[in-house]
Amino acid sequence: MAVTEASLLRQCPLLLPQNRSKTVYEGFISAQGRDFHLKVVLPEDLQLKNARLLCSWQLRTILNGYHQIVQQEVALKNRQELYAPPPPPQFYSSLIEEIGTLGWDRLVYVDTCFSTIKLKAEDASGREHLITLKLKAKYPAESPDCFVDFPVPFSASWTPQSSLISIYSQFLAAIESLKAFWDVMDEIDEKTWVLEPEKPPRSATARRIALGNNVSINIEVDPRHPTMLPECFFLGADHVVKPLGIKLSRNIHLWDPENSVLQNLKDVLEIDFPARAILEKSDFTMDCGICYAYQLDGAIPDQVCDNSQCGQPFHQICLYEWLRGLLTSRQSFNIIFGECPYCSKPITLKMSGRKH
Repeated sequence: MAVTEASLLRQCPLLLPQNRSKTVYEGFISAQGRDFHLKVVLPEDLQLKNARLLCSWQLRTILNGYHQIVQQEVALKNRQELYAPPPPPQFYSSLIEEIGTLGWDRLVYVDTCFSTIKLKAEDASGREHLITLKLKAKYPAESPDCFVDFPVPFSASWTPQSSLISIYSQFLAAIESLKAFWDVMDEIDEKTWVLEPEKPPRSATARRIALGNNVSINIEVDPRHPTMLPECFFLGADHVVKPLGIKLSRNIHLWDPENSVLQNLKDVLEIDFPARAILEKSDFTMDCGICYAYQLDGAIPDQVCDNSQCGQPFHQICLYEWLRGLLTSRQSFNIIFGECPYCSKPITLKMSGRKH
């Protein structure tokens, strides 16, 4: 991964990674004296030769002129990889010995070339964690690439004398250092209705939790200090959200890092988090009142009618298109004033960059 990232940044310094796994890059490149917007989507194996390019038709037209040259270079690279000499026998024998020392019960997967190895470990709370190692032909002179599902970067220290055992020890130490964070997140997942993410990976630090009455709270937990006050913001109608914000400001001094995040949120907000079964039996609505979907291009219904008798949520883009189509709507800068599609009471939409 480090080689791919370095290669991309060296050739295209205006491309920046857009996610933690660094499989999506976005930015600008220069071609024929002009700057063009470009998005690069890498496959799971992070091979540049299999990357997808998303760009304007103008840039695509320019790149098409170099299509044959690119194909020749890729074909040459593939032939070089195809005829690359295999590692010496001691490469395999030393790896088998290292795996045996670690314990074969910790091995989840190894490919026929011994270039990809997956190992598992269990933390003190019984959670299973995986580490994927991509070994190079010059192993152990060259460090393997490591892939883990952590909320913080995992950088293993490596010397030519290192082995799988040393990386695994560092993996275990990292797991132990994150135990408190995962304990906090597991309690939230088990005792509340988490709206997002639906199936959170171990690397996820954010949770959107349902509070009822079409209102929810989004929290961002610091993995290094998991019991400290997280970043919080509320989603819902103003008449419901404002009292919660006032309670948070008024009771913030009650936050006790010795207690769990969930217990602290209950104390500070003066609420009990309702279970999913209870909310599903009530009038709680998650889906957009216009498109009748929850997820729309990754966006959630975060615009809510402020009428206490309505409280219907909408996607920002859905409500924008709806209000824009009404003759009675009016716009002032980035704020649109109109009527709720459900109750016809006044509704206000403040546009942000998320519309697109």
